[in-house]
Amino acid sequence: MKKILFLHGFYASGQCVPAMVLREAFVGRAEVITPDLPMHPKEGVRFIRDLIENDQPDLLLGNSCGAFYAQMLAPVVGIPALLGNPHFRMTEFLKQRIGEHQYKSPRKDGQQNFIIDEALIEEFAEMEAIQFDNCHPDFQDCIWGLFGEQDTLARFEPMFLEHYNRSFHFPGGHTPTADEVRDWYVPLAEKMLELEPEKKQCRLSRTSATMHS
Repeated sequence: MKKILFLHGFYASGQCVPAMVLREAFVGRAEVITPDLPMHPKEGVRFIRDLIENDQPDLLLGNSCGAFYAQMLAPVVGIPALLGNPHFRMTEFLKQRIGEHQYKSPRKDGQQNFIIDEALIEEFAEMEAIQFDNCHPDFQDCIWGLFGEQDTLARFEPMFLEHYNRSFHFPGGHTPTADEVRDWYVPLAEKMLELEPEKKQCRLSRTSATMHS
């Protein structure tokens, strides 16, 4: 059975609406792994790389901050990725939200409160500075972008198209509804899972990307 690793957004968890809808949509066809991601980006990247090594997913599917991580890791691990409303400037998002917050969906560890501070912003700044370092020409068709036409938080399609070729739109906002996940995310994920020749090329591209990781 195929495996999809879903990487949620900054305020979300592995129990958010997109995660639940994806698990339901792929029942019997693919296993959808939906972990709670660490808040700090360096820890998050290490956590995701360990998951990839252990679970060997066929597709990375990220939303918002999760798509930020997916873009950085996909060329290194040689796995295709679908980026939903990728937020490539998390520092801009966080600077406006310094203080205490709550996750918008339950986390397995029960910790619902977190703090955005300057140290966290600086850590994201370091990641932003190198986020496209592993881009490689042979990987341009292995990462697809899906952009909400009503998204007011992360309008980064032009930046995406500086590095990748396949961009799609859906008539929604930054956080997709359950219906938007079913109507747009699921069909694109299905299509990416079916593209065996391209997945082979993505795996071959890993050698070149790893040298810069």
